[in-house]
Amino acid sequence: MKPLDPRLLRYARTTRLFLLASVALGTATAGLIIAQATLLAAMLTRAFLHGASLADLRTPLLLLLAVVLARALVAWLAEVAAHRSSAAVKSELRRRLLAHALGLGPRWLSGERSGELATLATRGIDALDDYFSRYLPQLVLAVIVPVAVGTRILLGDWLSAVTIAATLPLIPVFAILVGLTTQRKMDRQWRTLSILSAHFLDVVAGLPTLKIFGRARAQAGRIREITDRHRRATMSTLRIAFLSGLVLELLSTLSVALVAVSIGLRLVEGGLGLETALLVLILAPEAYLPLRQVGAQYHASVEGLTAASRVFEVLETPLPASGTRSDVPDLARATLRLEGVTVTYPDRDAPALDDFSLTVHPGETVALVGPSGAGKSTVLSVLLGFVRPVSGRVLVDWDDLATFSPDAWRAQIAWVPQHPYLFAGSVAANIRLGRPDASDAEIRAAAEAANALSFIEALPSGFDTRLGDRGTGLSAGQRQRIALARAFLRDAPLLLLDEPTSSLDGESEAAVIDAVARLATSRTVILVAHRPTLLPLADRVIPLTPAEVTT
Repeated sequence: MKPLDPRLLRYARTTRLFLLASVALGTATAGLIIAQATLLAAMLTRAFLHGASLADLRTPLLLLLAVVLARALVAWLAEVAAHRSSAAVKSELRRRLLAHALGLGPRWLSGERSGELATLATRGIDALDDYFSRYLPQLVLAVIVPVAVGTRILLGDWLSAVTIAATLPLIPVFAILVGLTTQRKMDRQWRTLSILSAHFLDVVAGLPTLKIFGRARAQAGRIREITDRHRRATMSTLRIAFLSGLVLELLSTLSVALVAVSIGLRLVEGGLGLETALLVLILAPEAYLPLRQVGAQYHASVEGLTAASRVFEVLETPLPASGTRSDVPDLARATLRLEGVTVTYPDRDAPALDDFSLTVHPGETVALVGPSGAGKSTVLSVLLGFVRPVSGRVLVDWDDLATFSPDAWRAQIAWVPQHPYLFAGSVAANIRLGRPDASDAEIRAAAEAANALSFIEALPSGFDTRLGDRGTGLSAGQRQRIALARAFLRDAPLLLLDEPTSSLDGESEAAVIDAVARLATSRTVILVAHRPTLLPLADRVIPLTPAEVTT
């Protein structure tokens, strides 16, 4: 893995400003280190060789205090810049990740594990804190400080400078060797964490079903097994981190010792002045320290870099081609035409739709029927813009749907899927998703039109009742009626319904059919139906089969 992933510069522009600030602060740090060492060497020489009193050293002492305070200020500024840059980068990456994942659409999301994506967007990106606050500043210092310190030592004692130049590369060499092993371990740890997160989320979502069939304990054992794997991977990574710290400390200590022995021998022989010797002895550890810290801080940052690499993989997944036109015709008066549409999914050999043609006139209700796999839901996905045909086209009047902006096109569509998603929040907030600026009175009217008002008012807090994720606490029929209330609130001219009565009991089915009948009035409706009870609502019924389509 590269020390600085260039994709960070491309996807998080704040990184560039942080790098510039780090270079400026690193340069200031190098200058202050040299100034501090020079003042210390001069003061000690004057005190021990020339017998200078405290009063004689007042000015150098004040200068030394100023340098120390300046180093503290620069370190504080570096911390502030790192944390602010980290926060900005994390926010930008999260926004980009969410927007890109939504742009890729439901088809791509269905092939991903939601738990892994949730972990990636939360803990994974949060792990970049260590990269920005610890690793990257040390990386900049590791480039600037050794060069500046080595140059200053070269001007005073070329032999010590040669010794440092010969031993200094050993630290990054060993750090790279250890880092490669650490990266492999961290990749394994991240994969284990992703599996654990995805599996745990799936188990929590399906916990009621698992309890019914007595499989909850078995899943608890499986989670315990994956957790133990993650624990072992984490401990293995920490073991390498601690051992690498020992190796780097030992190398730097031995290197400084070589410089110190050489200086001591030449001091005894009288071939080196005390001030120069002190200057070199003070600066020598400073030359090795940034490189040693880079190796140590790499382990703290590698989890964030691993997660960032996965984020970049998502961001580099090409988005489906889309148009830019916003002048979508009024769908209340437009005719929809599907001409020779063929759709093939990457994971299937046979086409989901094969040369499918259909014309839907304004205000018409068309029902699509047929067995599972015939392509009924695929027709809706094509109209929603989630799936692009490999051949054929969709026309709105005589304009190609592919030329319109997806947002402008979907603004005139209300979609009620087979399994509507309800978010953790109040009932009112879930209905308001259909039109965020709707008033409480409009939400109540939409719920009444969807035959949902009676059961909502019977809830503990009415419209303010908080639902669990996926509508936990409501029956399938109640969730479906809330989805229909969203559609009423949206009041779009084109309505797409995907098996709205699936898995409902008789009473709930009757309530949903009655609501759908009102919702379909004066709208263009395309309805996917499995049950014959919905067919009387349709003006036309289009049967589909997996092999061919008859219109």
